[in-house]
Amino acid sequence: MAENRRGLGRGLSALLGEAEEGTVRSEPGRPAGEGAREIPIELIRRNPDQPRRRFDEAELAELEASIRASGVLQPILLRPAKGADGEYEIVAGERRWRAAQRAGLTAIPALVRQIADGQAFEMAIVENVQRADLNAMEEARAYSALMERLQYTQEQAAAAVGKSRSHVANTLRLLQLPAAVQDHVLEGRLTAGHARAILSAADPDAVAAQVMARGLSVREAEALARPRSDAPKKASGPKKAKDADTAALEADLEDVLGMSVDITDNGGAGEVRIRYATLEQLDEICRRLTRV
Repeated sequence: MAENRRGLGRGLSALLGEAEEGTVRSEPGRPAGEGAREIPIELIRRNPDQPRRRFDEAELAELEASIRASGVLQPILLRPAKGADGEYEIVAGERRWRAAQRAGLTAIPALVRQIADGQAFEMAIVENVQRADLNAMEEARAYSALMERLQYTQEQAAAAVGKSRSHVANTLRLLQLPAAVQDHVLEGRLTAGHARAILSAADPDAVAAQVMARGLSVREAEALARPRSDAPKKASGPKKAKDADTAALEADLEDVLGMSVDITDNGGAGEVRIRYATLEQLDEICRRLTRV
């Protein structure tokens, strides 16, 4: 399975990198099976299966400025559009296409390939999931669509996108949230960390509303979502504030693991607590700790 994933990655990288080794030439008459060529922007359509629904305005503006200054440095990947002779559908590179339009370009360098529906769908998801800024809700929906459309298991989906099975499983859990909470995550009003904390709440909608209204941290959201019987006992004295280095280390570990991490340090000795919410997360902890 890992070999299949690497094979897809190499194929996508090779397609997107073909023109980087040479000069991108404007030759509208070149056949679709050859190198990069200029394609009129009005002949290009977005991919309806594109997992990304939101495009950050600041990032688009930055890319637009770069294109105005230096042009499109990396060609986008297209395939002939079905039912529209002479038109093309984006497989990878919608951000560049959008920014090129905003920059006033009438054509954009592109590689045109004959790509089957299933492979095009998988390529679009791989390109987006491997970008760090993909919204967690979009990522969850992309995994779900990949599994449903291509009949993939979680293991196969993870291999296709180059992620661990536990990461895919934990991201898919976000789809268990109520639709309104999912929208908050999708629109950036709640982070993925907040969403995972809210998952365990008896009333996710109410907890989400409080988190947003009060500007609560992920840790505070976890405490709010935790059942009363599971609430920790109050300490007899005031809790000692953690130093910045310890807090930063906790945040780094939480980003890597996707789980809550608590570090207690007393002069160089202490403990690290990792709070898991599912057996998949426990499995991931064990896998990481026993990795040779």
